[in-house]
Amino acid sequence: MSRYAAFLRGVNVGGQGMVRMTDVKVAFEGVGLADVRTYINSGNVVFQSAEREPRKLERVAEQALRGICDFSPRVVVKSLAEMQRIVKAIPAGWTDEKEWRYYVIFLRHTVDSPGIVEELTPRTDVEELIYAPGAVLWAARWSGLRRSNVAKLGRRPLYQEVTVRNLNTTRKIFEMMRTGSGRASRAS
Repeated sequence: MSRYAAFLRGVNVGGQGMVRMTDVKVAFEGVGLADVRTYINSGNVVFQSAEREPRKLERVAEQALRGICDFSPRVVVKSLAEMQRIVKAIPAGWTDEKEWRYYVIFLRHTVDSPGIVEELTPRTDVEELIYAPGAVLWAARWSGLRRSNVAKLGRRPLYQEVTVRNLNTTRKIFEMMRTGSGRASRAS
């Protein structure tokens, strides 16, 4: 069995797409996924599966969620190897600080290509984008966030094919995958 992370898109954000993580855990277990753990309430799930194809697991997870949600959330699944490459690509200088905010934009396979950086049209005076297969690493100057083109991604069709997590959540999910342990949310 291999470890995976599922990032549920648009779940429990701003009072929209509400779903209990305990229900997500039960739904994932109901479709045969093992050692299911959730992390915080924003739709992060770590699990194990004998299936080795993350794209198939996205479909399995989306089907499981249809039974518990009154909407159809999209899911981005990353294998442990994919997550390791993404986390390794994070620049060493990206640490907690007051001037900059750091995020990982997880990409569905339909939009996963180096050309996505150009498509996102970053404003180099306020943000930096780095493509890592499966994700775009995004640093945004706090004072320039209103001018950021990437922060306006929600207005574009591309937004339906991505999900965003902050750097701390990304690292925590990777650690949970890597070690097979970690503090999961109360839902687990």
